[in-house]
Amino acid sequence: MVKIRLQRFGSHKAPTYRIVAADSRSPRDGKFLEILGTYNPTTQPASVKLDVEKIDAWVNKGAQLTVTVKNLLKAEKASK
Repeated sequence: MVKIRLQRFGSHKAPTYRIVAADSRSPRDGKFLEILGTYNPTTQPASVKLDVEKIDAWVNKGAQLTVTVKNLLKAEKASK
């Protein structure tokens, strides 16, 4: 199953994340299928860049969103 989830980058206590489509069996920071956006919680306010069209395409193919990505997507759509 494909999941749309966060992949952690950045140094200790300064995380940044990629939002990726990945196989659910792969590790958190392991192999992924496609990069769908970025999330930086350390800025004020937190910066989120999502490619909503790509995310919708993956969801139409059967990908599942994690809770965190679902909340980020909901907030992004509400702000537009």
